[in-house]
Amino acid sequence: MIETDRLLLRPWRDSDRDPFWAMAQDREVMRYFSATDRDACDRLIDRQIERQDGYGYCLWAAELKADGRFIGYCGMLPPHDPFVEIEIGWRLAHADWGKGYAREGAEACLDWAWHELDAASVIAVTVPANKRSWGLMVRLGMTRDPGEDFDHPALPEGDPLRRHVLYRINRPDD
Repeated sequence: MIETDRLLLRPWRDSDRDPFWAMAQDREVMRYFSATDRDACDRLIDRQIERQDGYGYCLWAAELKADGRFIGYCGMLPPHDPFVEIEIGWRLAHADWGKGYAREGAEACLDWAWHELDAASVIAVTVPANKRSWGLMVRLGMTRDPGEDFDHPALPEGDPLRRHVLYRINRPDD
């Protein structure tokens, strides 16, 4: 578990399934993600539980320390197709945007990664239109090489979410 001033980033619980599904019903939250159904949401949680068990990290459930409320996720993904690097990611409930939670969680995750993982770098990806996410990537110190932008292999030709930008941050010098 990672603890910040205001957040707990922790393994998923069954009680997170309903609020995560509710997030998937919010058009603003899902604007830059493909449509999903309840089974797909549950499978995403199941994959994170498997990753936590297998790797010791995942896209952790994010909870507010003040009241224990689930607000989304923030964490790390092990290398997975098409990437050979660890990926950081986040998704928060719309009501919790603009409060600095994503940055607070992402900074804590990066700090955790540099101390706990033998990673030379960490990447993050999003669609070009998702200015909030790539703006956070920049604030985290990540940089983009346009030559590494790519079409997401899981999305069909013509899908408006297919094109992705990739940002990277290298391990800081100690």
